[in-house]
Amino acid sequence: MTFTDFNLSEEILSTIASLQYQHPTEVQKKVIPRVLAERDLVVKSQTGSGKTASFAIPICEKIDWAENRPQALILTPTRELAVQIKEDFINIGRLKRINVVEVYGKQSFMYQKTKLKQKAHVVVGTPGRLLDHIQKGTLLLDQVRFLVIDEADELLNMGFIEQVEAIIKEVPDKRTTMLFSATLPDAITKLAQNYLRSPEEVEIEPTDKTAGLIEHSLYWVEENEKLQLLREVTIVENPDSSIIFCRTKDRVDMVVDHLTERGYDCDKIHGGMIQEDRLEVMSEFKRGEFRYLIATDVAARGIDIENISLVINFDIPYEKESYVHRTGRTGRAGLKGKATTFVTEREKRLLEEIEQLIGFPIPEKVKPASGQVERSRPAFEEKINSDPVIKQLKSEQLNKDITKLYFNGGKKKKLRAVDFVGTISKIDGISAEDIGIITILDTASYVEILNGKGALVLSEMKHTTVKGKQLKVHVAKR
Repeated sequence: MTFTDFNLSEEILSTIASLQYQHPTEVQKKVIPRVLAERDLVVKSQTGSGKTASFAIPICEKIDWAENRPQALILTPTRELAVQIKEDFINIGRLKRINVVEVYGKQSFMYQKTKLKQKAHVVVGTPGRLLDHIQKGTLLLDQVRFLVIDEADELLNMGFIEQVEAIIKEVPDKRTTMLFSATLPDAITKLAQNYLRSPEEVEIEPTDKTAGLIEHSLYWVEENEKLQLLREVTIVENPDSSIIFCRTKDRVDMVVDHLTERGYDCDKIHGGMIQEDRLEVMSEFKRGEFRYLIATDVAARGIDIENISLVINFDIPYEKESYVHRTGRTGRAGLKGKATTFVTEREKRLLEEIEQLIGFPIPEKVKPASGQVERSRPAFEEKINSDPVIKQLKSEQLNKDITKLYFNGGKKKKLRAVDFVGTISKIDGISAEDIGIITILDTASYVEILNGKGALVLSEMKHTTVKGKQLKVHVAKR
């Protein structure tokens, strides 16, 4: 089966090809046609299954570009996941010029308010900040036709359920609602019963092939031996890319300091960091600029990286569902991975709860022998002292022919998106199809030029007026 079987538009098929989506995954095969048919869904699917694209592709297909108000609302538990979903929507909807706004806490409310005043086809965000905008009248939902509740089990675990219900009540009754979750506890089933219309249930069982992609293991260890065991395991496994999960930000800081002192190429992410730093660390890790990411559960969501070969639970999670999301960072996109967990005797009950959830006992391993560690050390040190191979992200191929231009005029000069489209499309060799997303702010505007024609438009617009106004123009800074 290919994506052409879904009867999608040429714009969507073209971006899917650029993003190297070759064949739909199981969840995409089942979800895409149902969303195109505007049916309510409850989807149980493991992480790494291609779930985001399963709802982003059909929603982008159904978006009416001419409508200025949001037509799709996506609820997520974390800022990182909100950013990841926004990027996926922008990439998939690039040629349809679909504009996406993300909103979450710890970011300027006024900045988000300004973005929401623009043409915003899709809004994705965390429940608390979304509700703030709804209650203050800065997010209008009267045109919303698609509501997605993503990672519903985590929204529940993080105490967002009341806010989620309050948001659902503000969305028009005539809508398509989708609920996605890796697990389906009773509270999630009740949520679906209360707010979805005769939903179809889609459950993607791990196939023998995908179930075997992650090799699970555990080590019994004393708390004061964990750091030594961590060094031994990483030396023996010698991964190209690894995430080490800790329970708290203080534990993350401790592990990072310990490994950095020993020459490990590592960085960290936790809730105590400012958002810009968290996003920058995530971006660098995706590109492969460092090998070891030490993180709290905030990084168990929103990381879509294909070649993380080893996940280490330095601390076993208190929430059993977190084990599924942590270990799901490896074994993605058909690649094999390993997930190992450090367990103390006092944590035996937590382990039993996890094993009951996942349906199998996690195999125990014997700690690496000193001889094995020493034999592995030369290869480990060679890798740790070599420069990492920087990866090109899938979206970079799609974006390489796109130039974002900055103009020093916006709403205060009475400029609208249609003014830029009308002016730029009159340039010889340029049509409206070469113009991407346009963002109009109070004193500035940003216009994406597609198909490698940015240099031509930049040159011409240096001496062309927009609505009778000569504007300064240059390539937008990152």
